[in-house]
Amino acid sequence: MSIYILPVLFIFIFIYARIKKVNTYQSFINGTKGAIPLVIDIFPYLVAIIMMVQIMRVSGLSGLLSTGLAPIFGFMGIPKELVELVLLKPFSGSGALALLSDIYTQYGTDSFVGRAASVIISSSDTVFYISTLYFSGTSIKKLSYAIPVALLASLAAVVVSCLICRVM
Repeated sequence: MSIYILPVLFIFIFIYARIKKVNTYQSFINGTKGAIPLVIDIFPYLVAIIMMVQIMRVSGLSGLLSTGLAPIFGFMGIPKELVELVLLKPFSGSGALALLSDIYTQYGTDSFVGRAASVIISSSDTVFYISTLYFSGTSIKKLSYAIPVALLASLAAVVVSCLICRVM
């Protein structure tokens, strides 16, 4: 059933555009013309996020932070093996996936750590990447509420993920 959703959506949009007498091809071209300046505007922000994540991993800072914060995360029910994943996930989805692969190799996919890591990956998001992407294209530049709330929600998702995996 789900394989039909996207084609049906496109057909619906084309029929709706035809009824409203909208030139869909020209609208598409205008949209892509507007996207090019947006991509050029966003690019420096994305490069900065990607470089920062790589510098943290290569320098060992993420490992050092993981070791230091393990007791606090352990109090919340997050295993020390997942602390680096929890710290990296808000910055980089691909870096978190690489860590997930390492966790699978070291602990297995059916272990508590492997299951919890899988649920963490799928229940939290790359807060800083998304904030960079969405807010750099808008006039909103003050993220003093959005980032902390998103990080708190992400942490809550991680805690609940570990709790659910521990119970199941």
